[in-house]
Amino acid sequence: MPPHEEPQPDDGTTQLLRGGSLILAIGLAAFGLLMTALGGVSVEGAHSNPGWLALIIAAMCLPFGLMLTALGLAKWLRKRSLSRRP
Repeated sequence: MPPHEEPQPDDGTTQLLRGGSLILAIGLAAFGLLMTALGGVSVEGAHSNPGWLALIIAAMCLPFGLMLTALGLAKWLRKRSLSRRP
């Protein structure tokens, strides 16, 4: 960082990216387990009780994690563009 630039205050971008990507990874892992080890999904739903739990976890974590990660990426891009301005 050049000496004339001040460090920017922490605005929560790092926490959003870490939390969102972690929640997204948990949802992807639950979906992967559901489709491979827990019997998959049919028209009527999951084939086992652990499959239903994995389906619920994936259905909650995937949209929320994607939303948090997208928000974190948007904040990171904005912060990056603001830091490049003279």
